[in-house]
Amino acid sequence: MTEEIIIAGFGGQGVLSMGKILAYSGVMQNQEVSWMPSYGPEMRGGTANVTVIISDERISSPIIHEFDTAIILNQQSLDKFENTVKPGGLLLFDPNGITRPPQRKDINIYSIEGAEEAAKMGNPKTFNMIVMGAYIKIRPIVKMENVQKGLEKSLPERHHKLIPMNLDAIQVGMDKVVKFAVN
Repeated sequence: MTEEIIIAGFGGQGVLSMGKILAYSGVMQNQEVSWMPSYGPEMRGGTANVTVIISDERISSPIIHEFDTAIILNQQSLDKFENTVKPGGLLLFDPNGITRPPQRKDINIYSIEGAEEAAKMGNPKTFNMIVMGAYIKIRPIVKMENVQKGLEKSLPERHHKLIPMNLDAIQVGMDKVVKFAVN
């Protein structure tokens, strides 16, 4: 099993953190992983993306141009990465701020109202974990106990008190993800 993922959005949406937690979760399952971030000079508001590869086999290169999965959090990223999903692959997106939804009919498209659900939870910082929960529901490539270990490994110890809230957000994403119908 090899899963090649691109996660893309604005800086400040937790794109890199989501990728890091997925990568650590894969490490906790004794899988080979690659985590390669890419972001502009702006920290918040600029574009950011991360490539994550989780595999049972050795990863030959972290540089890839086609993905099994694209997790898209803004219109710019949708415009840039929709066509990089392999036929039969997965595109997961948050429709908040999307003016032109995905159009492809040869991939599986899912939607998660991450921003809306994070607002309902009363903490916009849970957004990325809601989206990650949606992804794990569709493609359970990492086990939940390893996601918790990944959170423990990637969050500084002073933030470990936030792990239960993050796990709750992951569950919300799992519960609220829906298949998207292309018109």
